[in-house]
Amino acid sequence: MPIVVNLDVIMAKRKKSAGELADEIGITPANLSVLKNNKAKAIRFSTLEELCKALDCQPGDILEFVGED
Repeated sequence: MPIVVNLDVIMAKRKKSAGELADEIGITPANLSVLKNNKAKAIRFSTLEELCKALDCQPGDILEFVGED
């Protein structure tokens, strides 16, 4: 998949656990896991906004485009 979710990297830098982050942004730990493991087909802007607020980052810190070779 050309878009990679670097959520685990940002969470580690901010020392946030999955459970803590899920509670803070109002999604289930299972849905957060789907995002973290690059299994999501889409993400709502409202969820992305909450992630950025909670992790004090920009959308580009979480989402990365990697071209296919």
